[in-house]
Amino acid sequence: MNKKASRLRRALKLRSNIKKLGNNRLSVHRTAKHIYAQVISENGTVTVASASTNLAEIKSAVKSTGNVESAVIVGKMIADKAIAAGITEVTFDRSGFKYHGRVKALADAAREAGLKF
Repeated sequence: MNKKASRLRRALKLRSNIKKLGNNRLSVHRTAKHIYAQVISENGTVTVASASTNLAEIKSAVKSTGNVESAVIVGKMIADKAIAAGITEVTFDRSGFKYHGRVKALADAAREAGLKF
C-alpha cells in the first residue's frame, strides 16, 4: 500500500465517523504548493464556505503559498466565512493527513477566529 492509498483509507474511516455525528465539517486538503479548506453541510451536499491559497488576496499577502503562514491566513478566512454563514460549530476533517504542520496551523487559526470543534 502506498502513501496515497493509506491516506485515503484513513480519510474514509474519519469521514464515516463524522457522518455518524451529523455535524457540519471543516474539510482540509493540502498539496505541496497550496492548502484548501471548506465547510460542508451536515448532509454533505452543500459547501457553505471555502478558502484556499489560490485566492488572489492570499497570494498577494504571502511570499509562498505552501507554508504555515499561509495556512494560518486560510484558517482565519474560513472561520470568518463560516461565522458569516451562521455556522459556529464544526467537526474537523483532516482528510487523512497528520495533524501536524500546516493542517494544525489552519485548525488553530480557525479556533482562534471563533470556530468551535
